Amino acid sequence: MARKRKKIGEILVGWGIIDTSALADALKYAEEHQKRVGEALIELELCSEDDVAKALATQFGLEYIDLDRHTVDHNVLDLIPNNISETHLVIPLAEEGESLKVIITDPLDLETLDLLRFRLNRDIIPTLAPVAKVKRFIDKFVNPTGDELSKTMESIDQEAPDEDKSGLKIEGEDEDEDAPIIRLVNLIITEAVHSRASDIHIEPMGDRVRVRYRIDGVCLVRDDIPKTNQNAVITRFKLMSGIDVSERRIPQDGRIKMKIGGGQIDFRVSACPSYHGESIVLRILRPDSVQVGVEALGFEPDNYEMFRKIISRPNGVFLVTGPTGSGKTTTLYAALQELNRPDKKIITAEDPVEYNFTGMNQVQVNEDIKLSFARILRSMLRQAPNIILVGEIRDKEVGDVAIQAALTGHLVFSTLHTNDAPSAITRLLDMGIKPFLVASAIQAIMAQRLIRVICKECKDENAAPDPRTLRLLGFTEDEIENRSFYRGKGCKRCNGTGYRGRLGIFEMVTMNSELRDLAFNRAPTTKVRDAAMRAGMRSLLDDGKIKIANGVTTPEELLRITQAEGLVS
Repeated sequence: MARKRKKIGEILVGWGIIDTSALADALKYAEEHQKRVGEALIELELCSEDDVAKALATQFGLEYIDLDRHTVDHNVLDLIPNNISETHLVIPLAEEGESLKVIITDPLDLETLDLLRFRLNRDIIPTLAPVAKVKRFIDKFVNPTGDELSKTMESIDQEAPDEDKSGLKIEGEDEDEDAPIIRLVNLIITEAVHSRASDIHIEPMGDRVRVRYRIDGVCLVRDDIPKTNQNAVITRFKLMSGIDVSERRIPQDGRIKMKIGGGQIDFRVSACPSYHGESIVLRILRPDSVQVGVEALGFEPDNYEMFRKIISRPNGVFLVTGPTGSGKTTTLYAALQELNRPDKKIITAEDPVEYNFTGMNQVQVNEDIKLSFARILRSMLRQAPNIILVGEIRDKEVGDVAIQAALTGHLVFSTLHTNDAPSAITRLLDMGIKPFLVASAIQAIMAQRLIRVICKECKDENAAPDPRTLRLLGFTEDEIENRSFYRGKGCKRCNGTGYRGRLGIFEMVTMNSELRDLAFNRAPTTKVRDAAMRAGMRSLLDDGKIKIANGVTTPEELLRITQAEGLVS
């Protein structure tokens, strides 16, 4: 009888690296986030990537290669084309007779091994190494011009003298752009912008400083900065953003403006004290990211027509709901851009104003001088606008003024933090806004989320989609059997993720007489939702399933979003 292969968790517990409690936490995390146990252990920082790679090598009976100590025969590097090494993370290690020994990062990636056998016409002997070390080796030796950032991180300790590893002047005068820390920080910012990241996270930890980019809504680990350079790197970010470098006890905010790739990019910077030092987050603000146009938001044809009709109405309130980062602001800006004509006066109240648009009057909330949403709104009404954007309805006062504006002939756009569209009505009532005002002023409510789009460069049919995922999404057996599903195999263009870019999934409710009666009578959300479905509302989940059917996204991506939001059980 074949010997049963030990699980990776059992191996690590047996080695004493983790205990059974930590393994249970990792298993739960892995199931909730659709990840492998090894990935979960690394993300929860229960063990290192090296430990997981060694356990994987033991599990599959492969040789573990420590690239920090093991000598690679550089004469064989040219045997595998650079694009294959970079895309599939494989390194030729050495020749053994007619066979080629290669380093891989995933023992289950049989497709890559088959590809190498076919391309090289020889037997392949796989060995295993951690992903980060393989990437670092490829950047340094296979594609030496491809990763200046990694090389800067590696050399930074040697370049700077021990007594001052920062290489920067606190006064900010006569700064040497070639100083190690200045060069490193500039490279981090530039690479993040070119990688289409929306955020840069600089996170001090016990033994290192982690750098992560948020790309298409998902945080990806870029690299680690040596712990010895933590203060210098954080000080540099604070200097650039105009934050007080001497204050480390309280949160602070600042801004950076940089010219990158011929365009001016703004960064909103937040510094927050944490256990191992100040954490820095840069929000990357690109003007082009909110000038996408209504057509590019991801609407299906019926929702697109409905959206166009709603924003063309002369008055009423149109609410867009969803959690932070779900694309609400982008959607509303797209609507305003559509309506931004010389014959229309548009005023916005925002907290803060992140993007400036020609032809709109934009006002920033400033609570320090008591310039609140409500106060700005009252002032707006005396400016005779046609269209008003209120960044967010946060309380009864703002809600009352917004609704009064709609009832007096203005078209009002705003956002609300609710899980779905029907519950926005209940939320407004819970704020204390009178039911008859909600029933009469609200014209439509739209909930939205952002899902990642399959990379067009490596899109391929998925012949064996996970049946459990499809069942959780509500696909029937007939749909599973008679429908094609797609995925991204991972390539250089999408950084191996299989996804590139995001689109919206939407849930749109247009008020009718039944829904107005339910709002007037304070009906529970369940009844409002049932009435909305009868009126033709398509749920977020169903809108996402259409995008799966059209080959736009994957079942796993839709499940990731809908499970996180509690839209599927």
